[in-house]
Amino acid sequence: MTDATKTGPNDPPGSGDKTPAAIYVRMSTEHQKYSTENQADAIRAYATCHNMEIVETFSDAGKSGLNIQGRDGLKNLINCVENGEANFKVILVYDISRWGRFQDADESAYYEYICKRAGILVHYCAEQFDNDGSPVSTIVKSVKRAMAGEYSRELSAKVFAGQCRLIELGYRQGGPAGYGLRRMLIDESGKQKGTLTRGQHKSFQTDRVILVPGPEEERAVVLRIYRLFVEGGKYYSEIAKILNDERNKTDLDRNWTSSTIHQILSNEKYIGNNIFNRTSCKLKKRQVNNDPSQWIRAIGVFEPIVPISLFEASQTIIQERTHKLSDEEMLDQLSILYEKYGYLSGIIIDESGHTPLSSAYRSRFGSLLRVYQMVGFQPDRDYRYIEINRYLRKLHTIIIDDVIGKIIDLGAIAIKDCHTDIVTINDEFTASIVIARHMTTSAGSSRWKIRFDTGLRPDITIAIRMKPDNKETLDYYLLPHLDFSKSTIRLAEENGAILDTYRFYTLEYLFYLSERVPLKDIA
Repeated sequence: MTDATKTGPNDPPGSGDKTPAAIYVRMSTEHQKYSTENQADAIRAYATCHNMEIVETFSDAGKSGLNIQGRDGLKNLINCVENGEANFKVILVYDISRWGRFQDADESAYYEYICKRAGILVHYCAEQFDNDGSPVSTIVKSVKRAMAGEYSRELSAKVFAGQCRLIELGYRQGGPAGYGLRRMLIDESGKQKGTLTRGQHKSFQTDRVILVPGPEEERAVVLRIYRLFVEGGKYYSEIAKILNDERNKTDLDRNWTSSTIHQILSNEKYIGNNIFNRTSCKLKKRQVNNDPSQWIRAIGVFEPIVPISLFEASQTIIQERTHKLSDEEMLDQLSILYEKYGYLSGIIIDESGHTPLSSAYRSRFGSLLRVYQMVGFQPDRDYRYIEINRYLRKLHTIIIDDVIGKIIDLGAIAIKDCHTDIVTINDEFTASIVIARHMTTSAGSSRWKIRFDTGLRPDITIAIRMKPDNKETLDYYLLPHLDFSKSTIRLAEENGAILDTYRFYTLEYLFYLSERVPLKDIA
């Protein structure tokens, strides 16, 4: 390898020292026409013809090209270039789509410009134009980038249409079965092959999954929940307390909450309906809750475990209890609650079962403290902050146990230190899970503070950002210790490309890192 090149990248073989080159290869799935190996073979042939020597390879196998998240190969390549550590003068990529199918063509151009600014050119080996900066090259490249993004949009639409068709045929499209139900695997002829346990997935492309009634004792609990709600007039919190007092656990082996009770009382799968597209997260964008008019619904495709009349009665009660109250009605209900307990907090409001949720008060009146003042309550301290901290401490334990359970379901090893809560995965790396509560500045902006366990020095810190109500997860940041040596960092809603490359909307990437792969699959 030479420190300086004496010939250009387009000079014929044998005209001087070879130009050091790096190659970048990517594929989304194992079924693509061009695997990373095939891409590399074509790139090597291009390098030979253009008097180049490949000195480094960056690879992203099984990674979507919609954005840079999860693409460690491309991120390492860009970091190498930006930090001045590159020992190559050109980057060789099979074609523009392998560089990425970014939905914003400017993002694709931005990463290429970073390389160009450092004096490193990107060559698209299979394209029918030279990436030489000429007007023709620039125009063709822009069109190709737009076409690469459009391909993903068209593919997304086709996949969605296929999923909708399977829903209409009565097949389940992902997600746990839920309490009282089980996932049944069937073959292409409709013959049942057995139930799938938590973490299990179908192994053949032609197999399908349907929902079937679960154990009799679970079905009895579901029916009891409906009858307590409809016939007994109980509220969510009251039903949850009854079940918890009887030491009855959910399908995730957790205590019942108002939220889990609501899920059972409002989900149509218990009357045999197959519902899809209640939420969507297309093309790696933010997850959104869709309007019921956009839901895909197949009626009566599963065996029901709740009579339709009982389900409809529960929906009527839910609607009556959640109809839009006036400001005066909401304040009157809160005043009654204040008189009963002598003070107010978000937890008291949420668990009362007789008032709107604290988030509804916050949304309607701007803040809970303002609502407290309107009903005459002057807290000596911010009870809401205390209650939220208590809730987040419980949530932290639940999340750690859930992550460990999912890693073990993948056949991997995850061990939690009971003193530090640091999780050791496969004896290969350690992870710390921290929850970043949502805070609002005086200007109304959202902020999150992430604290690192600097003394314990985990390899990865999994930072969980909470939504404004501090009850639901917004997203995740997977922050490697090598890149973050400070004790704290502060995040805003948008943090730029540097920080947001570590941002994910699920923990699937962590589970991908944790999963054990048989040697025969690597060979």
